[in-house]
Amino acid sequence: MFDERLFDYLHDQLQNNPLDQAFGQKIAGEWRYFSSAEMVALVNRTSVGLLRLGLQPGDKVSTAVYQTTPEWVALDYAMLQIGVINVPMYPTISSREYVYILNESEAKYCIVGEGDLLNKVQAAKENVPGLKEIFTFHQQPGVRCWTELWGPENGDLSAVAQIKNSIKPDDLATIIYTSGTTGNPKGVMLSHRNITFNVEQVGKLVPIVAKDRVLSFLPVSHVYERVAVYLFTATGASVSFTGTDNLGGETGDFQAIKPHFFTCVPRLLEKVYDRIYNKGLELTGPKRWLFFWAMNLAEDWNFDKKYTGWKGFQWKIADRLIFSKWRAGLGGCVKGLSTGASACPMRVLRTFNAAGIPVRELYGLSEVAPGLTVNGFGPKEAMLGTVGTAIDGVELRIEEGTDYRPGEGEIFAKTPGLMLGYYKNPEQTLEVIREINGERWFTTGDVGTFVTGLDGRRFLKITDRKKELLKTSGGKYVAPTPIESILKEHHLVEQAMVVGENRKFVSVLIIPSMEGLQDWCKKHGVTWTSLEQMIENPQVLHRYEMLLERVNPNFSHVDQLKKFALVASSWDAIKADGSEAELTPTLKMKRRVILQKCSKQIEEMYR
Repeated sequence: MFDERLFDYLHDQLQNNPLDQAFGQKIAGEWRYFSSAEMVALVNRTSVGLLRLGLQPGDKVSTAVYQTTPEWVALDYAMLQIGVINVPMYPTISSREYVYILNESEAKYCIVGEGDLLNKVQAAKENVPGLKEIFTFHQQPGVRCWTELWGPENGDLSAVAQIKNSIKPDDLATIIYTSGTTGNPKGVMLSHRNITFNVEQVGKLVPIVAKDRVLSFLPVSHVYERVAVYLFTATGASVSFTGTDNLGGETGDFQAIKPHFFTCVPRLLEKVYDRIYNKGLELTGPKRWLFFWAMNLAEDWNFDKKYTGWKGFQWKIADRLIFSKWRAGLGGCVKGLSTGASACPMRVLRTFNAAGIPVRELYGLSEVAPGLTVNGFGPKEAMLGTVGTAIDGVELRIEEGTDYRPGEGEIFAKTPGLMLGYYKNPEQTLEVIREINGERWFTTGDVGTFVTGLDGRRFLKITDRKKELLKTSGGKYVAPTPIESILKEHHLVEQAMVVGENRKFVSVLIIPSMEGLQDWCKKHGVTWTSLEQMIENPQVLHRYEMLLERVNPNFSHVDQLKKFALVASSWDAIKADGSEAELTPTLKMKRRVILQKCSKQIEEMYR
């Protein structure tokens, strides 16, 4: 079972679903594509060139790009079919992390994309003695372009074929370094079988068929989008690569591609939601009334809920006048999209699904390549507030303990996707892989519980991160994630982080939504010249006090927020001044960094 090697998907596409537009990107304002045949030819030429460099199966080559391109995909498949290990690196990590990854992985070469990546890796190279040379995907002075690696057209492929035939499904395919919130990144070793298991099982649950159009804009350095690209290849879908800076609008990529499917993260959906909401605030008269009437209808939406009679008529009106415009804004052809990496706010899920834009949450980790659960697109296959049911072949169990509520506990998983281990780190591998009755179970570090669906299916609900549980000075455990999630659903909140470790009570740091707060200030006659001035205004502070009063009844006494501090500076995944970022590349909060940077505000709350 799952005997495919990853590079087989591309050759299968050429044989069974050949595309004229298999992989494309926008160059000088025009979309340009490789056909399936052109991609296979480029992959073979690149494999020949890599072998001519002296690379052998098991050698490592690192890559770093801000935006995925067809050339990166070709290089990836070229390495896979000759057993060379691709070590993708996040483009936003620090120079220190580049040095660490390049040294530990023993990468012999590095190939980088546009932007500042060449300079960053060149700076790191001084402390990486084993790195022989840096290539670029685009012409840049002083370095060789990757095109110089290519072997001749119609060259001898016998050496490539010999290695390709020797590669087994359980062989190491890639090392993916986690973007962890603390400490040095860990190299997750994934085999071909680990990843093909996910491709084939998740592929059964997403609404993609051959020749569908897919838009890809997430970083391929993350396992989530990397595996998605393999899935798109296996399905025979046409993939268009882009960034996130030109998605919307009449001339944006959604209108140009009219995608049937795409993957995203909650933060992107939140930004789209906020943009829609703020446009609604700018409306006047009947248009404004209609907009917020439709938004109120969306608050009642749920999976598998049917509306008839007068209520059904209202939904038809809302769809025709409001929601249809939102679908048109995404190109008008979207059959579905999946979101992962962190929790998606309930208001966002309800609103997009109510508008006929099917959004489904899924759950996984790099260590399981990456899928564990999926909310499906069919009847009774999804449940709000959960991350779905276990995909076929995955077993889950809840390891209850005294630190959790009854029925809750750490999530353990047994899956064919379970990594081979952390590269050069057997101690940490043993910490997360536990043997139970002779079987390998992964301890996710996430806390969750099971919820029963309408037809008896067990849906998984994530309640927190084990390592992020706070313990107050009174010895009570507090789960910050549910509190943060409900706060971030409000249009006045951009980000929120609960604090209270070893304190008498819990409090929260809040980054206000600039657009939402500006609109509120205009309505209430509050003048300002900067966000710093706004958040010191007594009326504004009172408004956020009211927000806490509304949120607190949702939680037990020990979980309720006693104080808050408004923070003017944003939390980002990359800092222009070179300081450590507050967010990981997948936009998870680095709580340690935020605690340090906001220490004055925190101490003020507990004075």
